[in-house]
Amino acid sequence: MKIGISYHNKFSQYDLGPAHPFRGDRFPKVWSFLKERGLLSLPNVLYIKPKPASLETILYVHKREYVDLIMRLSEASKPYDLETPVSKPIIEALMLIIGGAMRAGDLILNGEINRAVALGGGFHHAGRDYGGGFCIFNDIAILIEHLRINHGLKRFLILDYDVHFGNGTSDIYYSDPSVLFISLHQDPRTIYPGTGFMEEIGEGEGRGYNINIPLPPRTGEKPYLYALREIFPSLAEEFKPEIIIANGGSDAHFTDALGRLGLTVNGFFNIAKTISNVAEKVCGGKAILMIGSGYNPRVLPQCWYSLIRGIMGFENLDIRDPYPPPRDPWQRMEEVKGLIAKLKQILSEYWSCF
Repeated sequence: MKIGISYHNKFSQYDLGPAHPFRGDRFPKVWSFLKERGLLSLPNVLYIKPKPASLETILYVHKREYVDLIMRLSEASKPYDLETPVSKPIIEALMLIIGGAMRAGDLILNGEINRAVALGGGFHHAGRDYGGGFCIFNDIAILIEHLRINHGLKRFLILDYDVHFGNGTSDIYYSDPSVLFISLHQDPRTIYPGTGFMEEIGEGEGRGYNINIPLPPRTGEKPYLYALREIFPSLAEEFKPEIIIANGGSDAHFTDALGRLGLTVNGFFNIAKTISNVAEKVCGGKAILMIGSGYNPRVLPQCWYSLIRGIMGFENLDIRDPYPPPRDPWQRMEEVKGLIAKLKQILSEYWSCF
């Protein structure tokens, strides 16, 4: 198996400020960690140096009025909102991050690699005409439309394992049956952006193609992985996507500053391992992992490394969590089992696997 990893030293310009939880130093720190672990020197790892995405590509997804607004803000170094600064260096980094994801998709569809990791990606709070939550342009949707327009793909599966619900991605594809969107996230009553409830299942032709798994705070690793494995593989096998695009990072780790879920470093390895296995079964192994989030800098490199090692198909993880793992009060297994049973009942109207 050959894997590509997209990275550019200018990714670090996606830095939202000294007092902001999203700092640009995450990128060089992770890159150094990958080098130290020897992952980048493996013969089956291809370094992808991205070229910036064009404005035309951004318009695959976003409305021109919104793109023009962002460009004006970047020229003036004015924020989009209190959480989402905009500047020329941030936009330069963002265009490279998007370009890296697109190049990764090209290489997969051209048969040069089997799967890819797009470091820095996963800006899932940006909709067609809005941003927020640290996100300006939705690189997930831009990648999908690039693959649709330039490679003729017709069925896409998005697995969003970020601790926050991807409201922008969900909105973009809410009525589109060619995109199956599955999101595991913390209960929206307890975290930004406040949407992503189980009953939000899509509309029109897309009804049944928007799958939300809202997990209660302090959900531990075992029930999290139970929820993932009860829903994602079955839907993937029935839907038969041509590629799987997964996005997240380390913010579902139990020490994260912004979330309250209970994953460990090993949990992220198991998420990516599950994605790898499902991709092999349903779409010839074609998968792209977009990794950007996480707000505990001490554990972020280990979590991202674990995700990459998992998507590469390794059988085991060769590092440990820097923190002692949480104990039983973090589990919530019975609650999650009840939640999954209810979700399957809702989805049974649309999917024969349930």
